[in-house]
Amino acid sequence: MKRFTTVLSVLSGLFLLYIGLLFLLDPQGSAAGFGLPSWPQHEGTGFLTVKGGRDIAICLGVFALLLTGHRMALGWVLLGLVFAPVTDMLTVLGNHGSPAIAFGVHGLAAAVVALNAALLLRERPAPAAA
Repeated sequence: MKRFTTVLSVLSGLFLLYIGLLFLLDPQGSAAGFGLPSWPQHEGTGFLTVKGGRDIAICLGVFALLLTGHRMALGWVLLGLVFAPVTDMLTVLGNHGSPAIAFGVHGLAAAVVALNAALLLRERPAPAAA
């Protein structure tokens, strides 16, 4: 199970890095995949790069905890981070966006992060060798 949660954590971090880079490098081009019917124009496009920066920051935090072996802390952080995709999902639904993207992308992301958090929080340290 430890290998599964490690792989899931790495894949989650890489996915966030990918999405974050997309929003930083091509904010208008990647906005449609978020699920909202319209996006800010002109000066308002800065909000799209905020999303990219948020996703990359989360990715770096996940990798830092994973690489330093703080698996219990990673579980708690991931549990708190479930709030981000849930908020994204509710934002899409509350602004007449695509329900398919709201549930299929953001809802699924929230479920995967919550599952990973729960599995990490259930892990017990290996017994010390005598």
